[in-house]
Amino acid sequence: MAAIVEPFWKRKTLAELDQEEWESLCDGCGLCCLQKLADEDDDAVYYTNVACKLLDLDTARCSNYPERQRYVADCIQLTPGTAESFKWLPSTCSYRLVSEGKDLFVWHHLVCGNRDAVHTEHISRLGRMVSEVDVPAEQWENHLIFRSG
Repeated sequence: MAAIVEPFWKRKTLAELDQEEWESLCDGCGLCCLQKLADEDDDAVYYTNVACKLLDLDTARCSNYPERQRYVADCIQLTPGTAESFKWLPSTCSYRLVSEGKDLFVWHHLVCGNRDAVHTEHISRLGRMVSEVDVPAEQWENHLIFRSG
């Protein structure tokens, strides 16, 4: 009888993942690319439905992922070394889940084999976002959708 091998995200820490494994953890929801507002009183992070100018609103994927930091100065690059600060990510984020020792959700493409499940399960904001190009920053408060924490 063959031994059952645990998936890499269960048997490895984030720091042990190779680049391909790291990138494959992304579920493609695009939530990390939404503009966020921080509450100075309690450090809560509020997500808006206002997407980064590079986020493709039709796919919820970055339109220039390899060079995103060149065009968006405050684009945050997630790395294993910053895992302790992942609390601002949504509770559904696979990077946050793995950093907290939790399993991926059943709709995650590594579990179900379907990259579109994140959209059909309405985890992503596909079809429910606007570009930051069309919404001035002083109006972002009018676009709040949820609080992370």
